Amino acid sequence: MKKPSKTDFNKLNSLKDSKIDYSEIPKTDSGFWEDAQVIYNPNKKPVSIRLDEEVIDWFKSLGKGYQTKINEVLKLYMQSVKKQQSS
Repeated sequence: MKKPSKTDFNKLNSLKDSKIDYSEIPKTDSGFWEDAQVIYNPNKKPVSIRLDEEVIDWFKSLGKGYQTKINEVLKLYMQSVKKQQSS
């Protein structure tokens, strides 16, 4: 399970760009991005489902992307059931 962040985001968000030390970040050029790909799953459909409040709260506590995490859990369950059915 992912640990909660110890980052002080309020302090970080109030920090001016001029005060940020970028010295350890290597420079990139256009060649760096030549093979980059945007990965998008066009097969996702927006749906509305009712879930227990404790389920939603728990997934949200794991951080950003809670809907994606719920989808991953459901997909693993689906694959497991399919595997059992084909055995």
